[in-house]
Amino acid sequence: MHDATRIIAIRHGETDWNVETRMQGHTDIPLNATGRWQAQCVANALADEDISTLYTSDLTRAHATALAIAARVPSRTVIPVIGLRERCFGVFEGKIYTQLDVEAPESTRRWRQRDVDFAPEGGETLVQLRERIARTVDALASQHGGEQIVLVAHGGVLDTLYRLATGQDMTVHRTWDLGNARINRLLWTPEGLTLVGWADAQHLCGDLSS
Repeated sequence: MHDATRIIAIRHGETDWNVETRMQGHTDIPLNATGRWQAQCVANALADEDISTLYTSDLTRAHATALAIAARVPSRTVIPVIGLRERCFGVFEGKIYTQLDVEAPESTRRWRQRDVDFAPEGGETLVQLRERIARTVDALASQHGGEQIVLVAHGGVLDTLYRLATGQDMTVHRTWDLGNARINRLLWTPEGLTLVGWADAQHLCGDLSS
C-alpha cells in the first residue's frame, strides 16, 4: 500500500446560482455569503490534517474555497488545475432547470435521463467528463504516493469520483449526497479509486452568523 494516495475531495461552497438552480458549468460564479462561511468551516475542519498539496479547479468558486483551506494549512500553496473544472454545459449554462424544460424539452430529457452520449451544444458528454476526471486524478494522485492531497472541485466532478470509486455506471441515477463543502475521502492506487468516507457535514452544523 506504499503507493496509496489519500484524497480529500471537496465541492466548493454555495453560490447564488446553486440557490437559483441555475446551470453553472464553466461559467465563473463567485461564492455567496453562505458559501464563504462553508469554506471557512471546512477549512477549520481540515486544519489539523496532514496535507501535502492542495489542488483546485481554476474557477473562482472552487479556488476561493481552496484558498480558505490553505489559510488554515500552513505553507501549502493552491495549485489550479483546469482538468478539475465542472462539466461544461455549453448553451445550458446560465439557464434555470425549469426554464430548460420549456425551452429545450428533448435536450433536457436526455440530460435528466443521463444519456451518456448527450452534450448540450458546446458542452461535454458524460463519457467525456468521466475520461477527463479519471485522467486528471490519476495524473495528480500518482505524484503523491504515501501522502494526502486535497482536491477542491464541483458537483459533477465529485459525482464522477464517487462513481469511479464504487463502480457505479454513469447512467445510474444518483442516490448519494453532493452537498457544498462536505468532506469526502477516497484512496487512490495505480489500480484505481476506493471510497473511504462520504459527505461528512459535521463541520457545517453551526450558525452562519456565528
